[in-house]
Amino acid sequence: MNIVILSRNSYLYSTQRLIEEGRKRGHQVEVIDPLKCDIIIEKEKPTIFYKDRYLDYVDAIIPRVGASITFYGCAVVRQFEMMNVFTIVTSDAIQRSRDKLRSLQRLSKAGIGMPKTVFTNYSRDVEEVIDHVGGTPVIIKLLEGTQGLGVVLAETKSAAESVLEAFNGLQARVIVQEFIKEAKGADIRALVVDGQVVGAMKRQGKEGEFRSNLHRGGTAKIIKLNEAELKLAMQASRALKLPVCGVDMLQSDRGPLLLEVNSTPGLEGIEEATGKNIARAIITYIERNR
Repeated sequence: MNIVILSRNSYLYSTQRLIEEGRKRGHQVEVIDPLKCDIIIEKEKPTIFYKDRYLDYVDAIIPRVGASITFYGCAVVRQFEMMNVFTIVTSDAIQRSRDKLRSLQRLSKAGIGMPKTVFTNYSRDVEEVIDHVGGTPVIIKLLEGTQGLGVVLAETKSAAESVLEAFNGLQARVIVQEFIKEAKGADIRALVVDGQVVGAMKRQGKEGEFRSNLHRGGTAKIIKLNEAELKLAMQASRALKLPVCGVDMLQSDRGPLLLEVNSTPGLEGIEEATGKNIARAIITYIERNR
C-alpha cells in the first residue's frame, strides 16, 4: 500500500515510528506537510497537488494534524476522503474532538462519567459558576488548550474569580470543572486502536503540579485498566467516532471520569511506558480495513 502520514515534522517520534513500522510491513510510506497541499475541487474529480505531483496514488492516510492547523489540516483530510482514500480518523471526528465543549456534550449524552463541567457566555456572575461545580478548588480550561497549556487550578474563590474575569476580559472561551482531589495529580491515558484498548499508562504530575502531562515534566508507568476504565475508553472512542485515539481519564471515588479524547495522540510516552508496539497496531488496523 501507499500510506501517507500528514505531518508538519517528519522527525517527530510518532511520525518516525509509523514510518518504521509501515515499511517493515512492506508498505510505501511518505510524510506530507498538509499545509503545502493544494486542494483542487472539480466536478467528479477531487484531487490534491503536492509540490510537483498529484496525490492520486494514495491508499491510506494517517492524519497527525496539530491543533494549530486544524482548519486546513481537516480540509486536506476531507479531500482525501472525497478521493475514497482510507483514513484512520475522519476530518469530522478530528474537528469534534478538538472542540472540548462539543465533545463533552456528546460524551455526556453517551452516558460517560466526567467531572462536573460548566460553560457560560462570558458570565459576570462568577460566583454562581463556581457554585455549579461544587465550589473551589476548580479547574479552568481554555477550550483550545493542548498539552496542559491553558489549564489553571484555582484553589480559592477569589483566585477563581480573578482567573475567570481575566479570561472573560480577553474574550477567551473557557470551561470550569470540578477538581478531583483524590486523583492526586495523576491521570490515565488509554490508547485505543480499532475501538480496542491496546495500551494504557498512568501519568503522575511532578511535585506541586496538578497537571500530569509528560510535556510538563510528568512521569508515566504502565497500568492495567479495570473493567470500568476499559469500558469508558471504548465508549468514548465510539461516541466521538474515533477508532484511533487517546482517552484521558481520572480515577475518582465514583469511578473513572473522562477528561478528554485526543484524535492524534503521541506515541512516545505510551510506547516507552508500556513496551507495547502501538505504531504496528495502527498499521495493522489500516491493513484490516483498507
